[in-house]
Amino acid sequence: MDDADIIPIGTHGAAGRGAGAKPSKAARDLLGGGRRTPPAPRAAEGADVHPLAPAAEPPAAAESLTLPGTGGGAAGSAAAAGGAKRPGIPVTEIVDAFTHAAMEVFGEDWERKLAHFIAFLRRRITGEFEVDDYGFDPELTERLLMTAARPLAEKWFRIEVRGIENIPKSGGALIVSNHSGTVPVDAIMTMFQVHERTGRHLRPLGADLVFRLPFVSTVARRGGVTLACQEDAERMLNGGELVGVWPEGFKGIGKPFSERYKLQRFGRGGFVGAALRTSVPIIPVSVVGAEEIYPLVGNVPSLARLFGLPYVPITPFFPLLGPLGLVPLPSKWIIEFGEPIRTDEFDPSAAEDPLTVFEVTDRVRETIQQTLYQLLMRRRSIFG
Repeated sequence: MDDADIIPIGTHGAAGRGAGAKPSKAARDLLGGGRRTPPAPRAAEGADVHPLAPAAEPPAAAESLTLPGTGGGAAGSAAAAGGAKRPGIPVTEIVDAFTHAAMEVFGEDWERKLAHFIAFLRRRITGEFEVDDYGFDPELTERLLMTAARPLAEKWFRIEVRGIENIPKSGGALIVSNHSGTVPVDAIMTMFQVHERTGRHLRPLGADLVFRLPFVSTVARRGGVTLACQEDAERMLNGGELVGVWPEGFKGIGKPFSERYKLQRFGRGGFVGAALRTSVPIIPVSVVGAEEIYPLVGNVPSLARLFGLPYVPITPFFPLLGPLGLVPLPSKWIIEFGEPIRTDEFDPSAAEDPLTVFEVTDRVRETIQQTLYQLLMRRRSIFG
C-alpha cells in the first residue's frame, strides 16, 4: 500500500489531475454554478502533508453593519470574500421611484396636490364636510365626480361647447336641454361643461326613479340632483342657482334610434311656470352626439315591468357582448347654449295662465329643435 498511487477526488481516474491553478470540472460542480475559487497554497517541497488533509481556512473577515444593497466598506469586502451579495434596494432608489410616480399622477405641483388630497380624505373620514338642504356635496362633486367625468368629456366624446357666454355669471337661471342616449350621460356631460367653463354648479331636477335606485340615489344627491318638484325648483331659482331640466324625460333617452334628434313632448310646461314665477331667464341647450353612444334598436317590456324600469334597452352590442356592450361609442359631441329667453317681461301671475305657459314652452322646444337641425347639417361625421 505504500507504493499505491493516490488519485485526488474529481480527476475522473487520471493521476495528476485536479492539482494546479485550474480546478477540474467535478470540483467546480461541487462548488456550485462553476464558481471560481483561488487554489489552496501548495505545500513546500519535502513537507509531510497527508493527501486528504483539509486546506487551511481563510482568515475571517471583520464583522460590521451595513445597509441592504450597499456592499461597501469592510462588510462589502467580507461579502465578496464569502462569494455572496446581500440583497436589498437602496433607499434613494425607493424615494426617486415614489417621487416619479407622484409627478405622473399629480403633475409638477405634486406635493401641494397630494397634501390637499390627503386633507380631503381626512375630512371625509372625520365627517368634517358640509352638504346643503338637498344633500348636495360641492367638495365631493368637484374632486370626485367632475374629475371622473373629465377624461370622458375631453378624450372620449371630445365635446365642443358653443355659446357658454349665454350662461349668467351670477343669479338664477333655468337650463333646458334635449335628452337622449339610452343612459342619461348627456346630463352628466352638461353638468361638467357648465362647471368647467363657468365655475358654477348645475343643479339637475331628477325623476322619481333616480332616487329609488340603490347607490345611484346617494351619488345623485351628493352630485346636486334634486327631485323634480315645483317647490324645490322655485326655491333653488330664487336662491340664485343654475337649475337644469330635461323635459323629454325617459321618453327622450328611451326613444328608438330611428327617431333620433326628434324632440318628444315637453310635458305640461311645469319648468316654464317655475321660471315665470321667479323671473329667471330660460337658456335652451342643444346636444348633438349623445344619440349615437348607445343606439337603441329594441326593448324588452316584460323585463322592464318586472324590474320597475321604463325600458330595458337592446343595442347592437348589448346584451350580445355582455359587459363590453356597456362601453359607449366614442361619438363627437357638440353642446350649444342658446340665447336666453327672458321671463321678467311677464307678470309672475302669468304662470297660472295655461296659454302663456304653452306659448313659452313651445318657443323653447322649437328653439332647441331648430338648433339641433343646424348642428346636424354642420357636423362632418358621427365620430369625426
